[in-house]
Amino acid sequence: MSELLSVALVCAGTLLAQDCSRDTALDVIIAPAHTPMECLMHAQTMAAQAGLPGGGDRYLKIACEHRRTAIDVAIRRAS
Repeated sequence: MSELLSVALVCAGTLLAQDCSRDTALDVIIAPAHTPMECLMHAQTMAAQAGLPGGGDRYLKIACEHRRTAIDVAIRRAS
């Protein structure tokens, strides 16, 4: 199983980049990746294939994240 996830976030143009997250994004596209380079390439490709509209009202933020396990999520919720 891959430890990395390619994440493409579609965010409103009025949202600051630092505030764009999975919780605030208009849409989220996720795929597994094996290396950091593959992670970045996957996210850009996913966004292009999805036909995400460009323009000033939306922008794309690409991120690579470590996969969270059920234990990680449980610990985060408990704290």
